[in-house]
Amino acid sequence: MKTLNKIIITKQNHQILTAVWSQDQVAQLNLEDEESEGLLNNIYIGKVKNVTKNIDAAFIDLGGGQMAYYSLMENKRHLFASSPKDSAPEVRLRPGDEIVVQVCKDAIKTKDPVVTGRVSFTGRYCVVTAGRCHIGFSAKITDSAWKANMRRVLEGETESDFGIIIRTNAKNASETEILKELADLKAQYHKVLSEAPYRTYGTCLYKAVPPFIASLRDTYQDFMEEIVTDDKDIYRQIREYLEKYQPEDVKRVRLYQDPLLSLAKLYSLEKAVTEALQKKVWLKSGGYLIIEHTEAMTVIDVNSGKYTGKKNMRDTIRKINLEAAREIAFQTRLRNLSGMIIVDFIDMVEEEDQEELMDALTEWCRRDPIKTTVVDMTKLGLVEITRKKIRKPFREQVGKGELKK
Repeated sequence: MKTLNKIIITKQNHQILTAVWSQDQVAQLNLEDEESEGLLNNIYIGKVKNVTKNIDAAFIDLGGGQMAYYSLMENKRHLFASSPKDSAPEVRLRPGDEIVVQVCKDAIKTKDPVVTGRVSFTGRYCVVTAGRCHIGFSAKITDSAWKANMRRVLEGETESDFGIIIRTNAKNASETEILKELADLKAQYHKVLSEAPYRTYGTCLYKAVPPFIASLRDTYQDFMEEIVTDDKDIYRQIREYLEKYQPEDVKRVRLYQDPLLSLAKLYSLEKAVTEALQKKVWLKSGGYLIIEHTEAMTVIDVNSGKYTGKKNMRDTIRKINLEAAREIAFQTRLRNLSGMIIVDFIDMVEEEDQEELMDALTEWCRRDPIKTTVVDMTKLGLVEITRKKIRKPFREQVGKGELKK
């Protein structure tokens, strides 16, 4: 029997848990407080609190005492609230200036959220983004003929102050669907920037959809076969969103109603949460991973553990490391690890074994929906991985290590 790929959404004690179910297991987790006001992807009129030259950054007050980090190295052009569409590059930023910014990274640990002046509006097929006046394509779209044709279709759609990025899901959409969504996103862009001059500092000009809705939008179209929730309010919100933006997916949403077996129990979600927070991860071979977090990075150590293979030492190490490579890619997505990740595999002497391991790790990481890059293996045998930071790691979403009771 074929196993369906599903997005499972359930609510427990004012927390919304979203799980991606694939190949008979939970592959990704996200937890959000139902009553909390998330910041990620919201657009605000912020006020420059101070400019710190030694780190080439500014700190922006978003209102209500919420501070955010704004890189001056990455933001050469500022969207001044008084005239965001007329902002010129290289204009010096000063304390007290009011600018339009978008939260592009959640607060992590003791760090403030990160904001950018390159505000963007994301759909299922494309993104309209300020400051990048060109047409770009997802790296996962490799069909050069399709991209060339789509580039011709989109010629004239960009404007002097924004560009267009075509997302992976566009590959399975018609030109009509893409252009319709693009028109909606452009309308949102113009509406927000035209309202900015008439709003005060601290105003939220644009509120992003909740994370559980974003998960539906951002999931690959050929992956999502069913959306299941046991909460009537969430079910209503999902249907309303899909009917407006993804009508072809309305038939995939299902309200689970079984008083004898909860949705969380059916898919062992509590077990998945517990395992995603554990330091030790056992491999089927008997080896294991130790996953530890520091302020600067995540460190993963691969150990042979209980493995007692009959093969020679080289084959034993090779088998454990290859199994670990697959599990590391899985755990990285499951736990939403981000930033710098250092992996200490079991030492391999033969260069061909090292190359096989790096190729396998790269292939598994390539399947992650969030950009994950296997950088290199150092002279000490440590493997460097980077994964784009967007949301908080799952352990920080949970907080003290367990769902609220």
